[in-house]
Amino acid sequence: MDSEFQQEQNRVDSVIETLIKQISRLEEETYRRQNELVNIRKHFWDEVKVNVDTFDDYLETIIGLRQEAQALSVSQSTHKHASKRLSTLRRMQKAPYFGRIDFIEEGISTQEQFYIGISSLMDESGDDFLIYDWRAPVSSVYYEYQPGPAQYATPGGVFQGTLEKKWQYLIRGGVLQSMFDTSLTIGDEILQQVLGKGTDKHMHSIVATIQQEQNRIIRHDHGRLLIVHGAAGSGKTSAALQRIAYLLYKYRDSLNADQIILFSPNSMFNSYVSNVLPELGEENMQQVTFQEYLDHRLSKAFQVENPYEQLEYVLTAANTPSYSSRVASIRFKASPLFFEAIESYRKSLELSGLLFKDMIFRGQPIVTAQQIAERFYSNDTSLRFHNRLEKLKDWLMQKINETQKAELTQPWVQEKIELLSNEEYDKAHTYLAKKRGFRRESIADYEIEPEALARLIVQQKLKPLRKRAQTFGFIDVKGIYKELFADPLQINQWIEGETPEEWEDICRTTLEMLDEDKLLYEDATPFLLMKELIQGFQTNRTIKHILVDEAQDYSPFQFEFLKRLFPSARMTVLGDFNQAIFAHASEMVDFHILSSLYGTDETEVINMTRSYRSTKPIIEFTRRLVPNGERIIPFERDGELPVLTKLVNHAELHHCITSKVAALRSLGYNSIAIICKSAEESKSAYDALSNIDDIKLLKNGSLEYEQGVVVIPSYLAKGIEFEAVIIYDASEQVYGDESLRRVFYTACTRAMHYLQLYSIGEPTPLLRNVLPESFIQA
Repeated sequence: MDSEFQQEQNRVDSVIETLIKQISRLEEETYRRQNELVNIRKHFWDEVKVNVDTFDDYLETIIGLRQEAQALSVSQSTHKHASKRLSTLRRMQKAPYFGRIDFIEEGISTQEQFYIGISSLMDESGDDFLIYDWRAPVSSVYYEYQPGPAQYATPGGVFQGTLEKKWQYLIRGGVLQSMFDTSLTIGDEILQQVLGKGTDKHMHSIVATIQQEQNRIIRHDHGRLLIVHGAAGSGKTSAALQRIAYLLYKYRDSLNADQIILFSPNSMFNSYVSNVLPELGEENMQQVTFQEYLDHRLSKAFQVENPYEQLEYVLTAANTPSYSSRVASIRFKASPLFFEAIESYRKSLELSGLLFKDMIFRGQPIVTAQQIAERFYSNDTSLRFHNRLEKLKDWLMQKINETQKAELTQPWVQEKIELLSNEEYDKAHTYLAKKRGFRRESIADYEIEPEALARLIVQQKLKPLRKRAQTFGFIDVKGIYKELFADPLQINQWIEGETPEEWEDICRTTLEMLDEDKLLYEDATPFLLMKELIQGFQTNRTIKHILVDEAQDYSPFQFEFLKRLFPSARMTVLGDFNQAIFAHASEMVDFHILSSLYGTDETEVINMTRSYRSTKPIIEFTRRLVPNGERIIPFERDGELPVLTKLVNHAELHHCITSKVAALRSLGYNSIAIICKSAEESKSAYDALSNIDDIKLLKNGSLEYEQGVVVIPSYLAKGIEFEAVIIYDASEQVYGDESLRRVFYTACTRAMHYLQLYSIGEPTPLLRNVLPESFIQA
């Protein structure tokens, strides 16, 4: 074995030598390309002769501009490609590859060795591969098969053969530390080592340890919708990010990172996963939260509640009088039933009910709301709804033009001209001169015509009104949405199903909020849908793929909206119903409700039941907290049993947590989370524990995931993992209600190596199904 190990180290050395040569060449090339780029930018206008005297001169100028712009674009692209490749090779220098397969192709007697790393590498001659990219077709054998018959598909056909051996390598800083023949070794030694390590502030690439079920997700490539339902810690998010890298590799000629969007739970999560694609030599896709999109579209007109404010209410306001009607409102407005109601209501507006706003100029209506409505409903009703609106818009633009003509001779125009400052007059002079065709050097020769200046003044004054007409701002969308709730009985004409018992209360509360220009989170997407159905959807056809992480937090309503928003996109949806902590979660009993989005033929569901994040004792404990938890399979990684400690009061609790944090730090844990139920509880816990060195409070709006000791609400911890977790107060008083089961489960499953629960008084009844031998009671 020693000689074989030495041979492998010699090969590592040889590959690194090749890498160093290629890095050196690329460094020279990127330096040269950079200078070339700077030079083109510097002398861009030197090469273009701007002449617009005649049409031929103008044409020559345009052609020259295009040629220079094309040269600049080619140079930028070449430099970017070289820089990206250089970055990848530098990363490979420390660990060139992580795996190898020995494969005999059918019909060929000789065995071929394929070494697998984060990117391909050719030898100096350019004839042979020293390393194959983990996304290459042949590399799928490494992830999919154990020794025996195997095959892989390429664009040229399917290659069959026999996998003789499969090796895993652990290389650090160019030194081979260990190698395993995985056909002989029991368990996954390298995965054990990776999972046994600490964590840091970023999620990392898992290409060296991708498991078979994760590989199915990564290489899945048919249909419009892939649904991944995975247990906590099953690696679904990691697999999805490697999936993006795989798609960018496979479709590199037709897909780029700007055409992919990740909808993530919060900004802190964006920071946490931001490292994965760059580690693989790919650019990050666009990352956004659904709330950021809602704010972008609605925050100018409304104060929009965010999902965490809604959840905070659900977690802390159970004793308030309006609680049951608010929860009923959240659930109903998240349902497909309400989506259908809004579509039916919009359809009814074709015959009556569309509300408008007066078009006012200088305090007087040009056209009243009533006149706009009469015009709309007297027009040809056989036309499509949006064509009728377009005709209405044209009519309003005509009315604005008539107003412009009528206003030219009004006294206010002359007054405005007389009050123009020198600077304003000069700007108007320059603008009008250019409009009349005067060139820069002869602008001074232009004499302003009084009528032209008056027309410009009126045009500027009418500009906001024109914009309002162009963007359908004359439609009273808020008023139309309010009508849904004005009479609690009228919704029955647009709905096939039961409204909640609390519907009258829901209507009253919704109207109160709208009157204050506030949108509750459960109203934000329905309101936006109503707006889009009336004014026309602002679809985005450039996006080719969207990922939705923590998908159990989205309502069926929101998925329907996303489908319409990105009509050209394929969708990957990731989630875990055991972590469905929002009040609308009962509407998403499982992801099969989503199969109606694109139809069952275009949808595939992959279930991931093996959990890798936590040690076996922690998983044995947490899987007893949820229904069907027995389906969750722990990865064989040993560790300490979770500990439950009963305490008398908060003073004792804070003393114990302070001591426990010190003990965990002394054991080398760098990432310790004190997880509370809500932001309210987190704030009081943080204030009481401020004596702990470098303790941080993470809250909604935190932009970056912090290392060290953090106090965090349960819902913000989702998707993130910590070496050690302390459940702040797992008492009956805090987690007494059955509705909190998933919140409690989510908090406990954040722990990788150590889980400590404290309880002031009696522990939560949610622990009743947990076997006494699976945790220590102190």
